[in-house]
Amino acid sequence: MREFSFTDSDFERIRTLIHRHAGIALSPAKREMVYGRLARRLRRLKLASFADYLALLERDAHEWEDFVNALTTNYTTFFREAHHFEILKRHLRQRKGHQRIWCAAAATGEEPYSIAISACEAFDTLSPPVEILASDLSTHALAIAEAGVYEADRLHPLTASQRAKFFEPSQGRYAVRPELRRLIRFERINLMDAHWPVKAPLAALFCRNVMIYFDKPTQRRLLERFRPLLLPDGLYFAGHAESILADDLFRPLGQTVYAPLPLGGPPSS
Repeated sequence: MREFSFTDSDFERIRTLIHRHAGIALSPAKREMVYGRLARRLRRLKLASFADYLALLERDAHEWEDFVNALTTNYTTFFREAHHFEILKRHLRQRKGHQRIWCAAAATGEEPYSIAISACEAFDTLSPPVEILASDLSTHALAIAEAGVYEADRLHPLTASQRAKFFEPSQGRYAVRPELRRLIRFERINLMDAHWPVKAPLAALFCRNVMIYFDKPTQRRLLERFRPLLLPDGLYFAGHAESILADDLFRPLGQTVYAPLPLGGPPSS
């Protein structure tokens, strides 16, 4: 017996709402995950059923934030898919002037801080000519990212010299150094919104392990919006499980890194 009533209609309504609001396409296989995550909200709000919770969503705009936070996944690590950061460093070294980078799925901060560390290492300074926008849909994840304080085991992917150079001990944990923190602006951005507060052009755009949650039409719309933000020689970094099926928008460079094609798509042969 379930603790809360959870009907097929409730699940379909939740699937519709999260897709409309965040672009996330929940498959039928996600039903138990949805129940488990939202059941915590029902307990906290002292509700008896999912029907009661959905009724609350209709009248309480503030609950939408917790609804989205509950259904989004924010797993990440420092230097996840490490080859991307070596490619980024080479890319930045080849460029001149101030560079903008957007990390479009910052989660709890490990990815944008890895980008910032890579920029510092590329230019051999704690004040590289780089500006990083780190965004996410989850306000809970962004709060952790902006605080920049992590348990020691979260820093295992870093070398000893990186830990010493870019982090400071803080009450049994490790805090990002202020110099690194100043390179990053954290902001909540819903990729489904009509307007993004993103300064272009971008030298690089990281949107990794996000597209897998969207259906094909949503993926296509996002790629169409990403391409004009990038410099002609900018780089788009995708997740290892993602393939960019838009050969009129991007060309693959290997290792899930892509370059934007000029408007009009690839040249005819």
